[in-house]
Amino acid sequence: MYFFTVVTKDREPVFASLAAVDALKQSVREVRETRPFAMLAYVVMPDHFHCIWRLPDGDSDFSIRWQLIKLAVSRKLGRGVWQKRFWEHLIRDEADFERHADYIHFNPVKHGLAMAPQEWPHSSLVAYIAKGTYPPGWGAQYIQPDVRFGE
Repeated sequence: MYFFTVVTKDREPVFASLAAVDALKQSVREVRETRPFAMLAYVVMPDHFHCIWRLPDGDSDFSIRWQLIKLAVSRKLGRGVWQKRFWEHLIRDEADFERHADYIHFNPVKHGLAMAPQEWPHSSLVAYIAKGTYPPGWGAQYIQPDVRFGE
């Protein structure tokens, strides 16, 4: 399993557009048809994308998959939208997976795009809650009260 961060060129908020988010999701589905992998967690942010993949046994070629996904998204949007590189981290164990999944799902709050993780529509969090992996209201324990308003 691998954790990835993929960033847009010049941190442009390409994925603030629902059409661009749809292009990304469609591109991932298309690549998975020919180069299978499991998307275990994800969040699409306006200027970057975090996810965790599990590749098939004996296959560690995530680079070709990212190349194909980036190319497909750029074609769908009619222009290059990505930084050339991406960041990857090999998930070492279950605790490492849980830390990275939590990081992914809390990212919209961290960046000030949502007051609670469940408010962000472009994330696997709702599916995690539906499966019972996370409890309803997950993430509230990490949100700091706004002391300016006496909360």
